[in-house]
Amino acid sequence: MLRTMRSNAKWIFYILAIAFIGWLAIGQVSSILGTSGNVVLKVNGKEYPVTEYQQRLQLASEQYRQQSGSAPQTREEDQQLQEQVINQMISEALLEQQYRRLGIRVSDAEVIDAARTSPPHEVMRDPQFQTDSQFDIRKWQQFLATNTDRQLLGQIEGIYREQIPRIKLMQYLTSDVYVSDAKLWRIYKDQHDSVRVAALAVWPYSMQDSTKVSDAELSAYVDKHRDDYKRVAVAYVRFVALARLPNASDSAAARATVARVRAELAHGAKFEDVAKRESSDSVSGQNGGDLGWIKRNQSNFDPQFLAGLRGLKPGQVSAPVESQFGYHLIRIDQVKGDSLKVRHILIPVGLAGGHLEQVEARADTLERNAAERTDPAALDSAAKKLGLQVSPTYQLIQGDRFTLGRYVIPDVSVWAFEAPVGETSPIIEATPAYYIFRVDSVVPAGVPPLDQIRDRVQGDVRLERQRVIAQRRADSLAAALKSTPSLTTAASARGLEVQQFGPFTRLHPPSYLAREPILVGTAFGLGVGERSGVIKGEGGYFVIESLGRKLADSSTWLAQRTTQRDQLRQAVQQSRMQQFMDALRAKAKIVDRRKDLFKQQASADAAGL
Repeated sequence: MLRTMRSNAKWIFYILAIAFIGWLAIGQVSSILGTSGNVVLKVNGKEYPVTEYQQRLQLASEQYRQQSGSAPQTREEDQQLQEQVINQMISEALLEQQYRRLGIRVSDAEVIDAARTSPPHEVMRDPQFQTDSQFDIRKWQQFLATNTDRQLLGQIEGIYREQIPRIKLMQYLTSDVYVSDAKLWRIYKDQHDSVRVAALAVWPYSMQDSTKVSDAELSAYVDKHRDDYKRVAVAYVRFVALARLPNASDSAAARATVARVRAELAHGAKFEDVAKRESSDSVSGQNGGDLGWIKRNQSNFDPQFLAGLRGLKPGQVSAPVESQFGYHLIRIDQVKGDSLKVRHILIPVGLAGGHLEQVEARADTLERNAAERTDPAALDSAAKKLGLQVSPTYQLIQGDRFTLGRYVIPDVSVWAFEAPVGETSPIIEATPAYYIFRVDSVVPAGVPPLDQIRDRVQGDVRLERQRVIAQRRADSLAAALKSTPSLTTAASARGLEVQQFGPFTRLHPPSYLAREPILVGTAFGLGVGERSGVIKGEGGYFVIESLGRKLADSSTWLAQRTTQRDQLRQAVQQSRMQQFMDALRAKAKIVDRRKDLFKQQASADAAGL
């Protein structure tokens, strides 16, 4: 019985192990080894040694691999993962310090009660804990009561020992929150009161202004609005690409491998053993090809893969199914309603045989002759030697990934802003090709010279002048129409366009008004038939008139008031918690020494240590 339960819940172990990495007590390692000055992070005096950081980074990389199917491949992904780990360590340290300051603790009884009554969302979605497609808490409680796997139970306990103090802290932060009926009713009215309005607009861009703008006026405008003209750094690069996409012979080799593997299964080989040996899906492969439970129409699966499931019976191995990832051999282990427990073996279509050797040999030559060179001409001469073309110049904005068609080329967006102008990159391996890049020039971040942004500044100055003209025009029209009973009729008589909107609520105005929040507020402040004065909006000047109003139903509100109050409290808790963490981080003394440590390591490597 326990072996069956443990086998069925195997996926739970992995979910818990990955989703709550922060709980793992890897900090014990640092207490044994000591920091010896080898500290990667300090948060208000709490030190994290590099050993702990490396272990956390390895665990985060494993989580990434479990979710995406492969380990981080690019420098951009590495940087993102490193920042994620550092931010997690900072948050963890700040929270632990606050728990101690406030005396927040967790008892064994609290953990047991929470585990029994508040299972993780992943558990609630698993078919083995459902009855008639609905989560059955009795099955979960039976699982907890009968399971003797200390490692799994320890993971579950860790979840709640991490969650409960956070919940207590949120309750502490919101203990003063009182949501009155008056406030709930006001919120409900914002959601359900509706109005109809007519609007007359005067747009600055329709005003004429032929006055010449001087350079002095342009420069003064830029000085006054410098933040509007700041730009990020831009690198201009060129590259050589050596194609590495599979050809017909590579596809034939992949099909031959699929045929061999399928024949092995047909002769009695165990699917799980073959998957561990042959599948290129490293995540499921190490688990015998196990993909867990999926829906027949699950949106995040390749449609061709899902099509291969149709007509497949439990225990039967499919014919080769081709998808964007390669060829799959699929087996269904169990069926529960529209949920399937699936295994697969993935054979990718990649370079093989003589084609692989040819491409790799040319890539070695390209790397020897052009990679990481300070002479800009090295790229051109290597391209000529191999019969390749140097690309046109490409613009790369700092912070953006470099893309060619549908492919993201890794590492370039980091390297281009670190390398000196004229230097070539290491050889970069991407799906369509091997690449070597060269930085031809870099435009630093900041406000560009006036000559480079003249047209834009002239447009902005001219628009500012047009706004003045538009306001005068709007004031004149409002005065002329003031005594007329209907804005629409009076404006139409003068050849002016008036638009009508509604009914709409405060929270869901039409797109025309959503761009002008002040108009929405005015619309709900007017009585029926009342007209506003000139309103200065973001894009123009407006006069609006209320045409009608429908009030929210108080009896409907009373029926849902309790649910509304609970939802609002949860929103306030989340907001207060985020503000609290932001304030802690702003006041904290945080020292991130990654760069120093990595420089030390690089120096040691260079010295042969």
